[in-house]
Amino acid sequence: MFNNLSDKLDKAFHVLKGHGKITEINVAETLKEVRRALLDADVNFKIAKEFTKKVQEKAIGQNVLTTLNPGQLMVKLVKDELTELMGGETVGINLKGNPSVILMSGLQGSGKTTFSGKLANYLKNKKSKKVLLVGADVYRPAAINQLQVVGEQIGVEVYAEPENKNPVEIAKNAVKYAKENGKNVVIIDTAGRLAIDEEMMKEISEIHKAIQPQETLFVVDAMTGQDAVNTAKTFNDILNFDGVVLTKLDGDTRGGAALSIKSVVNKPIKFIGTGEKMEAIDVFHPDRMADRILGMGDVVSLVERAQEQFDEAEARKLQKKIAKNQFGFDDFLKQIQQIKKMGNMKDLIGMIPGASKAMKDVDIDDDSFKGIEAIIHSMTPEERSKPKIINNSRKKRIAKGSGTSVQEVNQLLKQFTQMSKMMKMMQGGGGRKMMQMMKGMR
Repeated sequence: MFNNLSDKLDKAFHVLKGHGKITEINVAETLKEVRRALLDADVNFKIAKEFTKKVQEKAIGQNVLTTLNPGQLMVKLVKDELTELMGGETVGINLKGNPSVILMSGLQGSGKTTFSGKLANYLKNKKSKKVLLVGADVYRPAAINQLQVVGEQIGVEVYAEPENKNPVEIAKNAVKYAKENGKNVVIIDTAGRLAIDEEMMKEISEIHKAIQPQETLFVVDAMTGQDAVNTAKTFNDILNFDGVVLTKLDGDTRGGAALSIKSVVNKPIKFIGTGEKMEAIDVFHPDRMADRILGMGDVVSLVERAQEQFDEAEARKLQKKIAKNQFGFDDFLKQIQQIKKMGNMKDLIGMIPGASKAMKDVDIDDDSFKGIEAIIHSMTPEERSKPKIINNSRKKRIAKGSGTSVQEVNQLLKQFTQMSKMMKMMQGGGGRKMMQMMKGMR
């Protein structure tokens, strides 16, 4: 996410190294590179120019604090301005009304149907809402079927009228059905087109008037850059939507849409999609995204995700097992499953300060754990609970059963032993000893 932009901004700040005071000359050099980085990220030229002008006004003549060098001060100024550019503050979703009606809009291929499912899953599990998904796309043959598959996957009811070709009627009937059946949130998935046309805009405008939703969201593919911003403006002129959803931020996005859209339509980005899984949805926080763009990570979001997967009862059981030296591969497997639920690996690494830059050339994907899981699943229950009994003949059997090599089995056993020792030390109040060990490893 934004790797190219992050690298170019990082290079831009190097211009200021070694200076004791920020001057007009070195600020101009740095901001020229910042503007170039924004343009390369497909940010609108006027927005990029206005952005650097604001930073320049704040930067010129400021004395560098004793704890900061000019580069660090410039990073702070750019971070503050990036936060403002993307909206300044986090804006939540409006769930007033009984039921609360959310209308999804956007072009075909933007990820609208998938995101409708993600939002339903989010509201069901994190906000304890009774959600109804509505299939109002009567043109794309597989749209309703896709929504029904998604609904079944997340355990949310889907309202559809396959024989009805009037989306306004379907939407009105769905809201009525929700009231009668105790649903307190209705998410209506509307039709998209490959391009904006008059018929499409008229139809979604009629749906909007008929149901008067509490929340109208415009879903846009983040990888389309300025095209996404232009499309958002057209939709906003017709619908006056409440917020933007950026999908596919886990892809090779340059970032132009995220950085430009608020300035163009003056509507907040409310959610982002960060992967294919139904859990891959985040509330958009402009300040945290600015941190990530500048390579500072996003520890707050990382901790929040970890807490969502944290089970106190399981944690206590695990502590007892570690204390008694009974930590086995079944426990290890559970830890892997929890990490996987937190999101895709690239996204998680991007949240660790400095990690994204340090590991930018390392290929990390969501299949990273597959080999480890295959090896563990090829062990017998006894081997998983007592790894020390795994001898050479057992290693050969495990390797054959998991489609890996004996060397890979040995490597996993070695890593597991090291990790078990480390966890034991942490349990026994050996944090100081562990720090000494880490110092010795440098």
